[in-house]
Amino acid sequence: MDRFTGRVVVVTGGGGGIGGATCRRFGAEGARVAVLDQNLETAEATAAAVREAGGTAAAFRCDITERASVDAAIAGVRTELGPIDVLVNNAGWDIFKPFTKTEPAHWDRLIAINLTGALHMHHAVLPGMVERRSGRIVNVSSDAARVGSSGEAVYAACKGGLVAFSKTIAREHARHGITVNVVCPGPTQTALFEDYKAGAGNPEKLIDAFTRSIPLGRIGQPEDLPGAILFFASDDAGYVTGQVLSVSGGLTMAG
Repeated sequence: MDRFTGRVVVVTGGGGGIGGATCRRFGAEGARVAVLDQNLETAEATAAAVREAGGTAAAFRCDITERASVDAAIAGVRTELGPIDVLVNNAGWDIFKPFTKTEPAHWDRLIAINLTGALHMHHAVLPGMVERRSGRIVNVSSDAARVGSSGEAVYAACKGGLVAFSKTIAREHARHGITVNVVCPGPTQTALFEDYKAGAGNPEKLIDAFTRSIPLGRIGQPEDLPGAILFFASDDAGYVTGQVLSVSGGLTMAG
């Protein structure tokens, strides 16, 4: 398939599990992929994997919590790859503790990465899309935003805010030919999930409980997410905006 031939796609958190899988899939479908991550080494590794498979990709260090870093990365993408057609806000971070065990410093970092960072990215990329009257934005939230999740109160609040923000931006920019949609992963085998398990008293019991509660009978893998993300980014979803899709093996079935 070559649905994205010639299109410039920006993926934040591109050095991680879901982000890396998404970058590789975009590259396989012809996109010019900008891999953004605060860890330039992991971003470079993802970009190299895209290129080794015959695609086009470049890595950029970007700390989405710092506006100057975002602006520098976006300027680099435009110079090296061209105007941005697709933005995937995927970067995230969590700390797994009951709310009363967290501290305000934790809240500040959670909000900075999971909500304010996405605002920075939208604010930096949207004007170019508005000028060209075309664009696709896909925000990676979490099923925690839809149903809550013990030990993730502030993370869930941020991801819920991202859903509400996405719907509002979808309304504001539909007239500019820009669509904004949301993908909500369930439990997925990533570094973040490893941290989640580490915070549990009995990780094996936790995995068993998750697995038994998922109708499809397994924990998600990073490769389970790109299909939904690329659908929202494609022309097939040209008449779809402001929507939220869970990719969770049926763990949540929100209407």
